[in-house]
Amino acid sequence: MADAPRIPLGTTGIQVFPINLGGNVFGWTADEQTSFDVLDAYYEAGGNFIDTADSYSAWVPGNSGGESETIIGKWMKARGNRDDMVIATKVGSMPGFEGTSRDNVRVAVDNALTRLDTDHIDLYYAHKDFTDRPVEEAVEALNEQVELGKVRQIGASNFSGQRLEQALRFSESENLAKYAAIQNLYSLVERDAVEGSEGGPTVAEVSLAEGVAVLPYYSLASGFLTGKYRDGGAAVDSQRAAGASAYLNEKGRRILAELDRIAAAHSTSVTAVSLAWLLAQPSVATPIASARTTSQLPDLLAAATLSLEPSEVEALSAASSSAVAA
Repeated sequence: MADAPRIPLGTTGIQVFPINLGGNVFGWTADEQTSFDVLDAYYEAGGNFIDTADSYSAWVPGNSGGESETIIGKWMKARGNRDDMVIATKVGSMPGFEGTSRDNVRVAVDNALTRLDTDHIDLYYAHKDFTDRPVEEAVEALNEQVELGKVRQIGASNFSGQRLEQALRFSESENLAKYAAIQNLYSLVERDAVEGSEGGPTVAEVSLAEGVAVLPYYSLASGFLTGKYRDGGAAVDSQRAAGASAYLNEKGRRILAELDRIAAAHSTSVTAVSLAWLLAQPSVATPIASARTTSQLPDLLAAATLSLEPSEVEALSAASSSAVAA
């Protein structure tokens, strides 16, 4: 643990492990005991940063949401390690608790604290940007929880660069808590939500200028960027197989070829290289990646200490962007 790598989470002063462990599988494809096993292995390897949401995993028949937070809370209590952990969760998408109004956030944050069995949340995201509502609404609601001491830092998820910038300017003008992190879809095969622009600044541009940490979700493209999904390959037993297989096109094949080459040069996995590419992006703090079994963890953890050559980063970027243009 003492020698575990740590990187700054933007300008928050919080130090985190370079891989943010995704908790979306807990209570879904990983039952409670398997989730404990994964959490134990991550923690023993030096991991301290867990991502979840109140809505995980409401989509599973028989679940109502909050299952992931509950498992994480039980695990931290059983291990007595809450003070070692940085816990991120989200508000706004749980059935019955949609939106980021002040009234909804007040109830949702207390429910999350109960499930997590803690008195504070380290990073609390607005799970999505409700673009039909003023950007100020979520900022004011989340700021209230910071003032109450229930939340340390606030974040945005699924925001455009323009809306993120508007929120930051509002926070400054009113001396309110600012979004310290943004969690958007980002990987070698999905770059638009961070690098793309719809007439305004990109998320990457705003984040770099303002010191906002980018935390990519679906960083392995539902498993496609692990290299398991290939032409003529064996069928993969995964809830995400259909989504991952959709990337097996000209663009995906070109990226896989570069990943294979670079992984071989470093004697590591395609998974580790995919995550290392994200870590090499100037705006990125730490990618989010989940493991439904302990056997999937080593490849994720390897990315924390894998340093790619600039030419390798450029080759992967070119394979991705040129494939899009082709």
